[in-house]
Amino acid sequence: MYNRKLKRIYIAGAYSADNVTSVLDNMREGMRLATKVFLLGYSPFVPWFDFHFQLMLRGNEKLTVDDYYRYSLDWLEVSDAMLLVPNFNTSKGALLEIKRADELKIPIFYDIYGLIR
Repeated sequence: MYNRKLKRIYIAGAYSADNVTSVLDNMREGMRLATKVFLLGYSPFVPWFDFHFQLMLRGNEKLTVDDYYRYSLDWLEVSDAMLLVPNFNTSKGALLEIKRADELKIPIFYDIYGLIR
């Protein structure tokens, strides 16, 4: 099933929300889709793993939201394709990532079945 032409898959969808439960739900949904992609043999970029960086900061170390956006966009620019989590349309960040993927002519898939075809 693995499409050899597409290896690095940028997973895009909602992360932020107005309450912690919704943030965790968004993280779970994105990480679950990324896990399915990984199990199919692809190499997913998973923005929801960013929280690890925040947990590892010490002392005066600081990362801003803009640092995370830059980091994610750097990975998007070297990705072979983008796969959207179903909740992508509720995310300002994901909509900007879609725009950038379009500019770079990176294929965008709206479900995992489109990716593996």
